Amino acid sequence: MVSSPALVTGGTGFLGRRLVERLLADGRPVTILGRTPAPDLEKRGVRFIRAALDNAAAVAAACAEIETVFHVAAKVGVWGRYEEFFRANVLGTRAVLAGCRAHGVQRLVYTSTPSVVYNGRDLGGADESLPLTADCPSPYPLTKAIAEREVLAANCADVRTIALRPHLIWGVGDPHLVPRVLARARAGRLRIVGPGTNRVDLVHVENVVDAHLLAEAALTACHPIGGKPGAAPSATRSDCHLLGDKLQARSPAAGRAFFITNGEPVVLWDWINGLLRALGEPPVTKRVSLPAATAVGAICEALWRVLPLRGEPPMTRFIAAELAKDHWFDLTAARRDLGYLPRITMAAGTAELVASLRK
Repeated sequence: MVSSPALVTGGTGFLGRRLVERLLADGRPVTILGRTPAPDLEKRGVRFIRAALDNAAAVAAACAEIETVFHVAAKVGVWGRYEEFFRANVLGTRAVLAGCRAHGVQRLVYTSTPSVVYNGRDLGGADESLPLTADCPSPYPLTKAIAEREVLAANCADVRTIALRPHLIWGVGDPHLVPRVLARARAGRLRIVGPGTNRVDLVHVENVVDAHLLAEAALTACHPIGGKPGAAPSATRSDCHLLGDKLQARSPAAGRAFFITNGEPVVLWDWINGLLRALGEPPVTKRVSLPAATAVGAICEALWRVLPLRGEPPMTRFIAAELAKDHWFDLTAARRDLGYLPRITMAAGTAELVASLRK
């Protein structure tokens, strides 16, 4: 496993780069498929292929001589044209699957999102039995749900697949979640939506990297014929080839999705205000009801559709629901079948983040 070559799509992004760094530290040969060059990583021996996800030929070339693909890249956002999200998230994933099949890639770890089970309701202690969404006011969850379904359906003896659903990834260097919250708060544009008591899960980026490597290990495991799912693996995949019918190549994690969080749900607005206070910023106190925020979101969406307005709307129906409702998840499956145990706690990660932001 140590020398097993890996491809990381989106390997220059927040999560992707952390994963690449960990793979390099383990002595692994790494290829990156992405659009943002990384000369520093190339100097360290990383093979870089500059291409968009829907460039099927480039994706196939990137999969050559690869044993594990970590498909991290995606078009992320709460607003935009469905066609653009579909091209990156669905067609791009199909290109990755085709590349895996064409070049005999053994394992595919797909980075999904908990929003694939969006249903407009509170999700408290939700597990993987929830159905994938087919009705969401944002194209991101819809297209990620299509891609996840196809990745898991592709699982077979030749290429084993798994989907991870990390929720609200954060940590030092986060270019999205925390900076956006801080910018809106400082501009006076952040409002507590609803009663402000909703609990949410977040996950530290290093814990997400751990989960990806554990998922790869789970897909590598082989179990004796008749062995119980979840039992300790007895051999690597290469051993399975050597031992023939004495072992059956299978994993209880293959073909399945797993929620990945810190396992410490927080009251969202308490956490945000605690972060603001630690940085010497005034807390958010202004409020808006969920129905009002939903109505404003619908109006903003309509305006952004018909007018040449740039960027994302300040409010959408999807954002309103995310800011007001519970979103925390049961980690039983990830603990049992992946051996996942968050290393970086919310307290430790927040302290590290605050220290970094103060600089």
